[in-house]
Amino acid sequence: MLYKLAISLSRHHKQTILLAIDGLLIALSHVVAGVLLLGMDAVGANLRAFLLSIAVVTLTGVALILFQGLHKIKLNAYQMQGVLESALVACAMIVTGILSSFVFLNMAFPVPLYVVMGMLFLILSISSRLALRQALLSVYRRGNARIPIIIYGAGQTGQQLATALTVDDAVAPVAFVDDDLRLQGITIAGLRTYSPADLEDLIQRYQVKRVVLAMPSANRAVQSSIIQRLANTSCEVHAMPSFADLVATSGSSLAETRPIDVNTLLGRAGFEDDLPGVFDTYRHRNILITGAGGSIGSELSRQLLSCQPAKLVLLDHCELALFETHRELSAILPEATLIAVLGSVTEESHMADVMRSHKIDIVLHAAAYKHVPLVEQNALEGIRNNVFGTRTVASVAMRHGVERFILVSTDKAVRPSSVMGASKRFAELAVQDLATRSSTTRFSMVRFGNVLGSSGSVIPLFQEQIARGGPVTLTHQDVTRYFMTIAEAVRLVLLTGSFARGGDVFVLDMGKPVPIHELARRMIENAGHTVRDAENPGGDIEIEVTGLRPGEKLHEELLIGSDMLTTPHPKILRAQEKHLSEIEMANALQSLRQAIETRNVEQMQATLQQWMEKSDMTVGGKSVNE
Repeated sequence: MLYKLAISLSRHHKQTILLAIDGLLIALSHVVAGVLLLGMDAVGANLRAFLLSIAVVTLTGVALILFQGLHKIKLNAYQMQGVLESALVACAMIVTGILSSFVFLNMAFPVPLYVVMGMLFLILSISSRLALRQALLSVYRRGNARIPIIIYGAGQTGQQLATALTVDDAVAPVAFVDDDLRLQGITIAGLRTYSPADLEDLIQRYQVKRVVLAMPSANRAVQSSIIQRLANTSCEVHAMPSFADLVATSGSSLAETRPIDVNTLLGRAGFEDDLPGVFDTYRHRNILITGAGGSIGSELSRQLLSCQPAKLVLLDHCELALFETHRELSAILPEATLIAVLGSVTEESHMADVMRSHKIDIVLHAAAYKHVPLVEQNALEGIRNNVFGTRTVASVAMRHGVERFILVSTDKAVRPSSVMGASKRFAELAVQDLATRSSTTRFSMVRFGNVLGSSGSVIPLFQEQIARGGPVTLTHQDVTRYFMTIAEAVRLVLLTGSFARGGDVFVLDMGKPVPIHELARRMIENAGHTVRDAENPGGDIEIEVTGLRPGEKLHEELLIGSDMLTTPHPKILRAQEKHLSEIEMANALQSLRQAIETRNVEQMQATLQQWMEKSDMTVGGKSVNE
């Protein structure tokens, strides 16, 4: 009955009730203060003046409440701002009461009476709203069964989630669980924090059916460990969306979670849902992933675990990155055969030894220097690694009869304005050249734009700058970029490998390009800050335009030409593009090799301009036609 009454009340009815309660509390506060300070006899002796004083103060208080809209504040939103407004009403009543007593009543009542009255009103007003909120929540909760949940992670994200769910009538957080010993045993956001060892006991005590991981930055190994710990319980494990997902998906909110399991962590949520037979492409194969310690390489490794490969060979020249990737994958699937190989893709004898000793069937080549300004300053090494490293791995793969070779490329290879982009385009040309002469290895290339959250990309940079208090640096007001999540990009890369015929250039549908200025503004606002600009000089964080860096484009492209063919997957297109002949490629590589050996940057620039696509292409900031 109470539930039906509560939900039947209109917003206007609720506001009227709150205003009436405040008016009654003002009068009650005046009466109580008078009785306490003056006594019943004194109040009775000056009853007319006392009633007049009550009327003046009550009218003043009600008028100010109406002016401030205090009665319009929703009960579940009544926080510090509402308390401050209630305090302002109390102060105004005290001043009005004192003035009315002095001007109209010849100081019939002392100043302390009005001070006590104001204090009583403030206490009663705040208490009544809090009591009403709890009463209404109890009514709503009785009408809607709430799901008890445990929040795993008592950090900032966990606290925000607990606060957001405090007034939720569908979900009820009952406890925090955290690995940090400093947090265990203390109460945060009204919830006690427990050790992970207490999880099973908490689940039984509170009849919990869901555990929410409020740790967006936790790696997959940590998530996998928690899920396996809960495998014997009847609990669902959900995960808060990462910051990148919140930015990429406008529909997401802080209170939304999604169920996860080990299959999701391994990328098993069904390649077969996209294309039948993809699983078999990688199943029981020996797979080499170059650049396995990088953002793309490590995600390729994770998703390939779901395909049950016979062996994953992880190659990287960075010891720490390789160690971390190998450790994480071993934690996710201990029974997988994982081989960590330190080395550079430019060392032909080493690559040949890896292919031969591990009997590699498939190569996923993600190793590359990718940061545009850094490669611009180290152009010769960028060419050595990106061009000759790719050529070395691809030619060794062809000699050893590897079934498939997939090059991970970039949109910066299209009409490149930077050495990095030119090096990736030349790597594509080198692979296309080999594809024309291969009878055993299927060569293909996959070209896509920026991936959300990858190392050195714009989102982690903006996050770091926002955490420092700004400014957020933007190279140009109108710069745009294509974006895709790492998981989605890698998934599509693996899909292309399953239907490559040889020499294919695949382009991923990246959607519409994203204005980076809008992305920066949205990230600042999502972090709880305001943008400081000409329209809002008092804002928190400024967006500072620094100018395009050497080799940087205003807008990226994904296609050199306009010809595209469809593929079995709607988000993957096959580009039809020109490539160099075998003689042209040999001459170009010889000239580039000579430039590297003699450290001649000018010769390198001239070679790239001579042999790459002539139309609308610039290299290192200079037009090829200049």
